[in-house]
Amino acid sequence: MKKTFALITGGAGQDGSYLADFLIKKGYKVVVADRRSSRADNWRHKFLQIEDKLIYEDFDLVDFDSIFRLLKKYNFKEIYNLAAQSFVKSSFETPISTSEITGLGALKILEAIRIVNKKIKFYQASSSEMIGNSFLKSQNENTFFNPQSPYAISKIFAHYITKNYRDSYGIFACSGICFNHESPLRGENFVTRKISKSLSEIKLGLRKYLELGNLDSRRDWGYAKDYVRAMWLMMQIKKADDFVIATNKTHSIKDFINEACKYLRLKIKWIGKGKYQRAINLENNKIIIKINPKFYRPLEVDYLRGNYNKARKILKWKPSITFKNLVKLMVEEDLKRLKK
Repeated sequence: MKKTFALITGGAGQDGSYLADFLIKKGYKVVVADRRSSRADNWRHKFLQIEDKLIYEDFDLVDFDSIFRLLKKYNFKEIYNLAAQSFVKSSFETPISTSEITGLGALKILEAIRIVNKKIKFYQASSSEMIGNSFLKSQNENTFFNPQSPYAISKIFAHYITKNYRDSYGIFACSGICFNHESPLRGENFVTRKISKSLSEIKLGLRKYLELGNLDSRRDWGYAKDYVRAMWLMMQIKKADDFVIATNKTHSIKDFINEACKYLRLKIKWIGKGKYQRAINLENNKIIIKINPKFYRPLEVDYLRGNYNKARKILKWKPSITFKNLVKLMVEEDLKRLKK
């Protein structure tokens, strides 16, 4: 039986790893392409036990030749572009490289597809950060973009160039406007994983306190495994289109902390307001969470809540777990790892 080849850029990350596992189970032959430095530790692939089932290729989104050679080497049916400089705060510190990788990288893949084989299907990982600050209670595919970071602006370029190649050249090119999605495979520099791991360390006596930024920022948080399933579904419909993938619910960072503390049976009390908020452990009256201004972004996105009605109707997709169960899942896994 002839194998279907799929390429995942950014395959060492959270989404790339879950997607690789998903596609392998669907019978795909999966090529994972990353910069060599990104693959230095394939802990996610090891965690999912798929390391020996993947084809690894060195790849650089800044270098068009490396993209072109890769598309000539394999007969890809689908390409999932998940590679990006994806930490929003870092994009303020490295705006040029963020733009080259996150923005122009998508264009280079699309141009290679146009030259090599226009029948290759292309998925672009767009982001709710493109929406930025919105006055709407929920945001859908038609919501006005108001980006608040170099990362978000770069994603908008990639989003629109994907649509342009779809309309101009008839390439099957779609974008998933994914709202925040988390899991035990999330990197520790992201706030959700930082919370689940650090509070688990506090519970086990391995850490004294946790420093965070804006606790009042609200996000629509889903489960990464659900979101990669949506990515695949987008590639299976007859006509390429763009979809919001979200949960239709929003929670604050403080909500995430409170849920994690409930599961860990850490009894806390909040004191102070704004930048002076602190959480006190009622068992010993010690501060375990405090604000550090260095974790604030130059421009904050205060509120995001996605409307996934279009994905529900056309893709027959919906999220599988609740916010509470997502927090529980992450804390459980961090506790397990720390106890080992």
